[in-house]
Amino acid sequence: MKKFLALALAVIMALTLIACGEKPAPTPDPDPAPEGNVYNVVYLVNGNLGDKSFFDSAQAGLDTLKAAGRIKLNTIEMGGLDQDQPKWLSTLYEVSESGEYDFVICGTYQMPDKLKEVATKYPDQKYIIFDDNTYVGENENVLNLTYRQNDLGYVVGTFAGLMTTDTNVANINEEAVLGFVGGVDSPVINDFLVGYITGAKAVNENIKVDVRYTNDYVDTAKAKEYGLSMINDNKCDIIWGVAGNAGNGAAEAALETGKAWFIGVDSDQELTFGADLAALTLTSGLKNIGNSLIWFFDELDAGRTYWGTEVSLGLKEGGVGIVKDKNFAKYASEATVAAVAAAEQAVLDGSVVVPTAIGEGAVDINALRDSVKVAG
Repeated sequence: MKKFLALALAVIMALTLIACGEKPAPTPDPDPAPEGNVYNVVYLVNGNLGDKSFFDSAQAGLDTLKAAGRIKLNTIEMGGLDQDQPKWLSTLYEVSESGEYDFVICGTYQMPDKLKEVATKYPDQKYIIFDDNTYVGENENVLNLTYRQNDLGYVVGTFAGLMTTDTNVANINEEAVLGFVGGVDSPVINDFLVGYITGAKAVNENIKVDVRYTNDYVDTAKAKEYGLSMINDNKCDIIWGVAGNAGNGAAEAALETGKAWFIGVDSDQELTFGADLAALTLTSGLKNIGNSLIWFFDELDAGRTYWGTEVSLGLKEGGVGIVKDKNFAKYASEATVAAVAAAEQAVLDGSVVVPTAIGEGAVDINALRDSVKVAG
C-alpha cells in the first residue's frame, strides 16, 4: 500500500533489540491513525542543507513523504557556526510554542540538551531526534532514532578485510593491516569498531587493526598524523575514518603518501570530497536517516508509536548500509562483492549476530582491540 509498508512490518518482527541490542524492543503504543492523514512537520537543521550527510539524508526522506502527500513540511536551517547556536534553542521554543506542528524533528549529538529542556516544558508536543540516545525514556513525548553501527561495521570490516590483501588493486600491499581512526573513545564509536574487527576477522583470523582516537570530531590534523603513522609505520593500506570531520584527516594522509585508501562514514563521502580525496575513497558506511523517518511515518499510519523509547534500526530495517557504486564497483573483485553480499545476508537472516560495545552485553573492548593489535 505504502512504499515502505513491507519495511514497517519487518521491523515489528525484527526489532528485538534497542540501542545496544541487549534490551527488548519497546512495545508499540496503540495509536490508530486514519488512512490518508496528513501531518504537519517541522525539521530543524542545526547546520545547513548541502552537507550530503545527515541533514541532507533526513531532508530527502521528508521530501519523499511530502511528495507522497503524507506530510506538510517546513524545514528551518538554523546554521552551524558557533554564533548560530543560540538560535537552536530559541527556534525549538518558537516552534513548540506555536502549537502548529504535529512533530518537531531534529538530530545529532549537539541537540539533546536543548531538546530535553524544551520537550520537558511542552509535554503535549511530539519530538523526534535522530542519531542520539542521550536522554532515552526521560520524556514520554520524545522518540530517539538510532542506528545499529555494529551491523554496519561488520559489513565494512568484511569488505576491508578482503580488500587489504587484494594486491591486484593499486596501493594494496601484502600485509593484512587495517586502520581505524575513531572520534571519542566511547561506546557508540566502539560499536562501529566492534563490527569492523568482527567482520575483518571473519574473513581473515590473523588480520591486524591499528586503532586510534582523536578524542574529538574536528581535529583533522591529529587524524592526519595518525593516518601517516598507520601507513608509513604499520603498512596500513585501508583506513576507516569514524570521527566526523576529523576523520577526513586520515583521507588526507592516504592522499599525501599515495600508499593507501580511505573508507568514509555516515554519508557517501565520495560525494562530499573534492576529486583527489574522492578518488581514494573505496566506499562509505551509511546511516540512512531518511529511511528511518519514512519508517516512523509508516509505523504511525499503521497505528504503532514508540514515544519515550529508543528504536535502533539496522540492516534489516534499512537504517544502515554500504555504498556499492563508484569506487566500490570499480575496485572490488567479484569474490569480494559476493562476500559482502553474503555478510549482509548473514546479518539479515540472523546466522551472524554482531557483537556490540553498548550496554550490559558489551564485549570487552580492550581485549578485542588487543586481539588485533599491530606488533611494535
